[in-house]
Amino acid sequence: MVDEQKQLVQQIERLLESGDIRALGELLNDQRSSDIAEIVELVDNEERRAIFDVMDKSMSAEVFEKVDEATRAELFELLKDEELTSLVSELDPDDAADILSELSEEERAELLESISPTESAEIKELMSYSEDSAGGIMDPVLINVSENATVAEAISKIRAAEIDEDFYSVYVVNKIGRFLGDVRLRFLLTRPESTRIGDLIDPDTIYVNVDTDQEEVRNIFSKNDLIVVPVLNKSHRLVGRITADRVIEVAEEEAAEDFYTMAGTDPEELDNVSVFHAARVRMTWLLPCLIGTAVTATVMIFFKTHHLEVFVAVAAFAPMIQAISGNAGLQTSAIVVSGLATGHLAALRFSQVFTREVRIALLVALSCGMLGGIACAILIYSRAPENAISLGRLIFAFGTAMFSAIMVATTLGLFLPFLFRRIGIDPAISSGP
Repeated sequence: MVDEQKQLVQQIERLLESGDIRALGELLNDQRSSDIAEIVELVDNEERRAIFDVMDKSMSAEVFEKVDEATRAELFELLKDEELTSLVSELDPDDAADILSELSEEERAELLESISPTESAEIKELMSYSEDSAGGIMDPVLINVSENATVAEAISKIRAAEIDEDFYSVYVVNKIGRFLGDVRLRFLLTRPESTRIGDLIDPDTIYVNVDTDQEEVRNIFSKNDLIVVPVLNKSHRLVGRITADRVIEVAEEEAAEDFYTMAGTDPEELDNVSVFHAARVRMTWLLPCLIGTAVTATVMIFFKTHHLEVFVAVAAFAPMIQAISGNAGLQTSAIVVSGLATGHLAALRFSQVFTREVRIALLVALSCGMLGGIACAILIYSRAPENAISLGRLIFAFGTAMFSAIMVATTLGLFLPFLFRRIGIDPAISSGP
């Protein structure tokens, strides 16, 4: 795949050098938009300008939508206002809303004024919903028919709509526009044309509300093996639909966000060249860790004052205690965060999860404390057998330190994701540094 991309880049460069614009246009318009988007991210602005000059309108819009945010920001500066207007008009409303959210309020308002009032109203409505809600990720393009329509009338409406998207069912509404259910396309193709649509409705159609969290939407798709789900507003009126491919995009975005969050950094680092910005983001996560280790050091210094011999021995193994307890806490938080994300833990009471994880933590803490204490004693004794009289205290001190550290870490790993979820913070943050 990499070799093919290199060959395509070389072909584009040769055609640009030769000035064969017609051949370049034919080459680009015959490629996948995702492949061209990757190339646009790699080349300089002069080549980007030439590429967008020869691509047709629909291909340009697809490429514009698929490039990364940093490249798109450069394209906003590179392309003329009328070109941007044309691209935004060509995009699906949900994609246009996502892209316009990257602009400042002034730039966004200017672009919205330049497109048709109908398109502008659709995009504004989508942008009024939270980015993380069903309303924020839905597509308003759909087909709905009256419950009193016939199969023939429904098919005619589908043909007249000329929707350039895949769809699998038509949605049925009553006289006042309230959602009743859906009718699969296979019924429209196999039932007599005179059949009343209301008689074909699936009354158990699964739907979501505009304010349903996108994580919950993803879980609904996964649990019920859905391809598409309708979106309703508070008045139970149909306002859009969410397709499986959109849910996959959302899942990928959330997975990337969670990865960066757990690492204690931010995906914006990739799009921001400022080292000061990157350092500030990382320090935000590292400072709490620094404070925590300072507290630990303070406790150890206090312990040193009263039990010098044992302190010196245990201090040598402090990195081991920190590493094992940290990993134990990370294991617990990873299980809890994953369970909350997939919805698995939502079906369980907190008391059930708490009881199970505490029992596991006790077993792990006791095992590591005993084994670590014995290993610590053996190592110390082999180096200084004259201190054998202190072995009992040493094993007890090390074992207690290891046990306490693991219990504290696993308890925090258990409680913090639930706490963060309750107060509206991404639980994945609890798995960070």
